Amino acid sequence: MRIAIVGPAFPYKGGGAHHTTELAHRLAAAGHEVLIESWRAQYPAFLYPGQQTISEPEGEPFPGTRRRLDWRRPDGWWRTGRSLRSCDLVVLAVLSPVQVPSYLGILAGVGRRTPVIALCHNVLPHERKPYDVPLMKRLLRRVDGVLVHSEAQAELARGLTGRPVRVAEMPAHLPTPATVPQDDGKVHRHLLFFGIVRPYKGLDVLLRALAAGPDDVSLTVAGEFWGGLDETRALIGELDLAARVDLRPGYVPAADVPGLFAAADALVLPYRTATASQNVWMAYEHGRPVIATDVGGFADQVRDGEDGLVCAPDDVAALTGALERFYAAGEPERLRSGVRPVDHGPVWAAYLDTLTGAVRSP
Repeated sequence: MRIAIVGPAFPYKGGGAHHTTELAHRLAAAGHEVLIESWRAQYPAFLYPGQQTISEPEGEPFPGTRRRLDWRRPDGWWRTGRSLRSCDLVVLAVLSPVQVPSYLGILAGVGRRTPVIALCHNVLPHERKPYDVPLMKRLLRRVDGVLVHSEAQAELARGLTGRPVRVAEMPAHLPTPATVPQDDGKVHRHLLFFGIVRPYKGLDVLLRALAAGPDDVSLTVAGEFWGGLDETRALIGELDLAARVDLRPGYVPAADVPGLFAAADALVLPYRTATASQNVWMAYEHGRPVIATDVGGFADQVRDGEDGLVCAPDDVAALTGALERFYAAGEPERLRSGVRPVDHGPVWAAYLDTLTGAVRSP
């Protein structure tokens, strides 16, 4: 099949760009002819407060990548779509409703004869704006099918469109790892919160649990803050945690990631809501257990009591209890020993079959 993926790729950073690129590599390895239609300018800066691009790729860029799309040039959206009419399948990587106008322009150019799938990382944002639902309804009712990463997301999509909705587990699409430091086997009494900081990720809950839990445990918070940095600093002061919390706001290059995990006993994911996250797989790649809340797919990824702990979301007492359980005598070592490398090949094979099967099946 000749397949076009429309979505972010290097020099854009983050999970969406990694997923688009890895998907293209996997489809090409499976024998498909693949191209990526990416962006030279994806969003106006006020819609994406973090760093949008990076200078060094954090994986192998896909050679068949074109960067012609520009949010300032709607005429280019239609021309790009028209150039994809000869494809057997067009995949729109949907990360945010703000992409919808450009995707509608591309769809107008593609026309009705070429199958188009909306691959939704999130059907709707965790923190919604009034325009999100109408935009996503318009997009999902215009495509031929929708691919999501959980049954909960499928239900959400079915509430917006009558088009077929398929579900496939999101496979790993991690940055190419640098040499992972050798595990020293020590308990560091140190935890890690990693990734973009937004309200739904529950950093405030973690800080309150840290203050209420074992008083000799410290925390590194590494990632871009999408607002709330001053409020976080104020909360750290209010909880008297300044000596125990290391804030590292800003994008974390892939070269720095192994050291962050090597210094931590566990990754903590105190999310209030979630769909799918690569951070569990990233922790396991670095040999670290995970303390997560029971939202999204975390309970399926983390084997509670074997390679991590799972607790109730948005609950300071529950997370405090999980931290205390984790640091019981011998538990950090036992849970670390339960972490196993994950074979992502079968998950990717099932994912590609689901995606391409949308064309083979009505």
